[in-house]
Amino acid sequence: MAIDIRTQALKKPIPVAQYLFARLYEIGIRSVHGLPGDFNLVALDYIPKAKLKWVGSINELNAAYAADGYARALGISALVTTFGVGELSAINGVAGAYSEHVPVVHIVGCPSTISQRNGMLLHHTLGNGDFNVFANMSSQIACNVARLNNPAEIAEQIDFALRECWIHSRPVYIMLPTDMVEKQIEGARLDTPIDLSDPKNDTEREDYVVDVVLRYLHAAKNPVILVDACAIRHRCLKEVRDLVDKTKLPVFVTPMGKGAVNESSPSYGGVYAGTGSQPAVQELVESADLVLSIGSLKSDFNTTGFSYRTSQLSTIDFHSDHCKVRYSEYPGVAMKGVLRKLIERVDTTKLSSEKLTPKVVNEVSRNRDDSETITQAFFWPRVGEYFKEKDLVVTETGTSNFGIWESKFPPDVVGITQILWGSIGWSVGAAQGVAMAVKDMDEDRRTILFVGDGSFQLTAQEVSTMIKHKLRVTIFLIYNEGFTIERCIHGMEAEYNDIRRWNYTEIPTVFGATDKEVRKHIIKTKSELEKLLADKDFNEAKGLQFVELWMPKHDAPRALKLTAEQSAKNNARME
Repeated sequence: MAIDIRTQALKKPIPVAQYLFARLYEIGIRSVHGLPGDFNLVALDYIPKAKLKWVGSINELNAAYAADGYARALGISALVTTFGVGELSAINGVAGAYSEHVPVVHIVGCPSTISQRNGMLLHHTLGNGDFNVFANMSSQIACNVARLNNPAEIAEQIDFALRECWIHSRPVYIMLPTDMVEKQIEGARLDTPIDLSDPKNDTEREDYVVDVVLRYLHAAKNPVILVDACAIRHRCLKEVRDLVDKTKLPVFVTPMGKGAVNESSPSYGGVYAGTGSQPAVQELVESADLVLSIGSLKSDFNTTGFSYRTSQLSTIDFHSDHCKVRYSEYPGVAMKGVLRKLIERVDTTKLSSEKLTPKVVNEVSRNRDDSETITQAFFWPRVGEYFKEKDLVVTETGTSNFGIWESKFPPDVVGITQILWGSIGWSVGAAQGVAMAVKDMDEDRRTILFVGDGSFQLTAQEVSTMIKHKLRVTIFLIYNEGFTIERCIHGMEAEYNDIRRWNYTEIPTVFGATDKEVRKHIIKTKSELEKLLADKDFNEAKGLQFVELWMPKHDAPRALKLTAEQSAKNNARME
């Protein structure tokens, strides 16, 4: 038997797959999403050896959505697919994670290095001998691509990829050939944890930016704080909340930033999204002489069709890799360090705010009428009163994404939405991932999903995974006969926006749930809704609950109507 001198020199030999999954456990992951395929099967055997749990989804797209949700709730996630057919099924979900700054470790089991070198005509390939084509595709939606072809480099590649994933809060792609899975590499490296600390700013440049910001802030008469998605994704919420608590300045969130600040704070003024905002919110933000914009992502749906009316001359932008004061940009100066020093050095006696912050309440009474019909205008403020501290609220692309603007969150509620990428059906898989993360963290919290009937039909199978793992999820399925967001943009009565009606509450039963495992409700009137939301058992249920909620076909939240109108104008614009 030949002796491999490369492994003889190893202090603690360990298989590649065992090393990889041990590192995933180390950085906080407890469950791995994905699907089995012949190029990843041997690697999957190592998952339980690393004390990880295999989730298993119904298809790769759902698994990618679930990994996205898991990462948003826990901080980072892992997804395992097989070469070609599996990874391409997942690529939409991974692209969404990249778009929205969500750290997902995508591990792809692929053919052996020998097969690749010889250009063999294997299944799951394009038949042209090119084994890098799919990795090249994924390189556009990953901040790092690691091809694990050389045992001498693999441990370093894995550690570097995981650090990049965490630091940049974006997916990475790890290509694991079948003949590398059990190759021995240096396990002694596991004795030293991966350094996940954020890179430090250059002190002199950071201090300069802080001084410039303070000069404008102390001089401002009506400054406001505007918090967006990247403050959440790049782990700056403590800095944001400390800044709000110390300065007492009016603070607003964008739709993608909802849940980033304590909405019970007297400083909280509501959701700002240009013309989609409440009038008092729009007036206060757009009349501010200084906007401290933290982690902005000014996409069309996040700004009601680019309808912001704030000037860059009165804006200071804080980002994960740069800051911008008016028109002066400071590359490489990250927001976390700047915000921390800003909190330490701001002189609150020099701050002024001449306008009162709008009071935010759930406007139930104002939107209640004599009809028993459940309208969008009534439902979202009412469901805001159903929420309780530490809930995780997942909203689907469509009416839910826009309706939730009108719900006031209790403290520590986490809002989870996909406004930028906007892949219809994302929320069902994401809710599974969120609930799995909550279970892994051993926390007593509710995962609440709001999804339209059209979106639900795309990814309904993931309810099966919720049942399999006994996850605590309450699903509000909004039954309004089709793709309402599309109707609002174009084709209100068009056939292509219609869907076939399903017996929605029977879906869990079809997927094997017993009456003890799921509670089902069909809600058609305000009275039925009020009774359900007041029910103690419904509020405290630990398992799966499925609510089919009837709403009018042509009804939509105010913000959706405004955004759709602006979107249609933008789409029709010739130049």
